Amino acid sequence: MNKKYRKTVIAGNWKMNMTASAVKPFIEELKAELPKTKTCETVLCVPGVIIPAMLRSGKDAKIGVGGQDVSKYEKGAYTGEVSAEMLEDLGVKYCIVGHSERREYHNESDFLVNEKAKALLAHNITPIICVGESLEQREMGLTMDYITYQVKAALSDINEAQVRKCIIAYEPIWAIGTGKTATAEQAQEVCKGIRAILREKYGARLARSVTIQYGGSMNAKNAEELLAQPDIDGGLIGGASLKPKDFAAIVKATAQE
Repeated sequence: MNKKYRKTVIAGNWKMNMTASAVKPFIEELKAELPKTKTCETVLCVPGVIIPAMLRSGKDAKIGVGGQDVSKYEKGAYTGEVSAEMLEDLGVKYCIVGHSERREYHNESDFLVNEKAKALLAHNITPIICVGESLEQREMGLTMDYITYQVKAALSDINEAQVRKCIIAYEPIWAIGTGKTATAEQAQEVCKGIRAILREKYGARLARSVTIQYGGSMNAKNAEELLAQPDIDGGLIGGASLKPKDFAAIVKATAQE
């Protein structure tokens, strides 16, 4: 982390888990475990139907609320879709786009990720833009080639002022939900590479201001080592975000200097 130039963000991704009725007791337990002094911005990205309950309960715990997906469309005949305007009206501040599960199960392209990111930015919502390589791509030595393409495509036609409001989340596909984790050195190497891509496109000052998260099975045990890396500014947390003690332990790990 480099707290001098950019904010640290720990964001939980509940995926398709929990219910609205479970939110309040979860937040009460989490609040008791969180450090008294905030060392980072804490966010929970939850299923759409849970957002109102999370907004009510998370307010007292000073937890930001995020969505897990958004439509590229503003409004219209798109049954089942949720627009950025709807999320903004609720009070959502963050939203994940381009998660590998959306890319794989819903065939989302890099160009669609770009459109969704722009829709969120138009409504003052911070996109958490996910990028990451498969095990096959890593073993073929194509990690940075693939990541470079993903980052550049996601940020196409997004200007400097808008990029400052974005978060890039590096999630190696082979480490999501598998229990496998990139070593701190591997994660740092890619996050440093992402910052280099931003530097080339937007300049050094902007590049050092953008928060880059790591999201491949970060947990209570490995968080401190991962967050000690200079270009890892937080985490996008899956399974551990469903366990108050584990999630709080990751937040506490941001207190290191």
